[in-house]
Amino acid sequence: MATLYYFEGRGKAELIRLCLAAAKIEFKDHFLYERAEFLKLMEDGKLLFNQLPLLEIDGKFLTQSNACVRYVGRKAGLCGKNDDEAAQIDMLYEGGRDFMTPFLPIVFKPEAEVLETIKSKTMPRYMPIFDKVAATNGTGYLVGGGLTLADLSVLEALLACVEYFGMECFNGFPALKKVYETVTSLDTISGFLKSSHRMRKNDDRYITEVKRVLAW
Repeated sequence: MATLYYFEGRGKAELIRLCLAAAKIEFKDHFLYERAEFLKLMEDGKLLFNQLPLLEIDGKFLTQSNACVRYVGRKAGLCGKNDDEAAQIDMLYEGGRDFMTPFLPIVFKPEAEVLETIKSKTMPRYMPIFDKVAATNGTGYLVGGGLTLADLSVLEALLACVEYFGMECFNGFPALKKVYETVTSLDTISGFLKSSHRMRKNDDRYITEVKRVLAW
């Protein structure tokens, strides 16, 4: 069983959780609440860059969230069937990370201010692009005929959009809505979203724990 070391929150670990679920890899969350635990991981040489998240899997200790995601993705066949698909997946994956990044400061900065920027700038920039890609592919997925890391990367941002703005966020983007509905209806993904592995929205408690562990 894999172990994911992180705070009790979404942050940079939620996509790893999503990918582990999609890959049907059993895992447990190891939440860090005290700085001593973090220092111990560093002293034991398990944190290559002295930062979280940390994924313990197959006898390895992996850091850097995108490296963790890609390792899991390769194990589960989520990286494309050929070089062309792999390149397309990589582009869309990175675009999904850019789409998601503006959500990360929520709670660390005034929520209303962050959401206004997302609504007025982030969503109008990225949703038309992903909708066009989804419409061109026409399968309910972004690349090919099945789930890939591209879908999961974009899904994390879409889940946040729905959480904060409702399903109305898909108005004018029917192909992207189809991707959202297709992926969230998969047993692995729907099961994850209902499980204890799906973290609640970040809140003041999360900020306090992060600051305590990292000595901010």
